Amino acid sequence: MDKSTNPELLDFILESISLIKRRFKDINISDDFLYSDEGLDKLDGISMRLQAIGEALKNIHKRDKEFLLSVESDKYWSNIIRTRDFISHHYVELDSETIFMICDEKIEYLEENILKLQHKFNK
Repeated sequence: MDKSTNPELLDFILESISLIKRRFKDINISDDFLYSDEGLDKLDGISMRLQAIGEALKNIHKRDKEFLLSVESDKYWSNIIRTRDFISHHYVELDSETIFMICDEKIEYLEENILKLQHKFNK
């Protein structure tokens, strides 16, 4: 992933967000992830995509931090990257409420920010 260009990484992030939203659409409460194999599969799939988004942003951040800062603060991007690190290194401690909150409250704003970044390349 670190050899991909910023536009390629942004496309990948948008694709991942689309998959997250599709997988999340039938989840109404965090426990919906836990009460069936299908729910657990969605939790795992969404978590993996969140991890991949964080990795993509980490790569962009390393090579062009100012590009990210043109849309949102360093704290914002660092929180997403740290979420990737948490999923990668502490998956056993990850809970369904955290993933639910990210999908329910944060993913739309991330999508808006990624679209803003993508627009900067398309000017």
